[in-house]
Amino acid sequence: MVVNEREMTDMVGKDIFTDKGAYCGKISDVEVDLTKFRVRAVVVDAAKGSYLAGIVGGRRGVIVPYPMVKAVNDVVLIKHIATPAMDTPAMNKPVE
Repeated sequence: MVVNEREMTDMVGKDIFTDKGAYCGKISDVEVDLTKFRVRAVVVDAAKGSYLAGIVGGRRGVIVPYPMVKAVNDVVLIKHIATPAMDTPAMNKPVE
């Protein structure tokens, strides 16, 4: 996905969702790799009560690698972040 300068500055403040429709928060910054002239990551402020806040605990400044970004338009779509279930039998198994 090619991103030009105008689109990059327009990304700040946009709502960000996973491709399964889960709200994550708003983009607060864009990280650029000037040696390769490309976007490296987007920085997301996880909204309280959002899907991303449930994963990272509502932290601000969550870095999402740009390869996870699927689309930038009125909103930004990222690949859905799968989390391992904390209550699976394999995790509760005693270590021998």
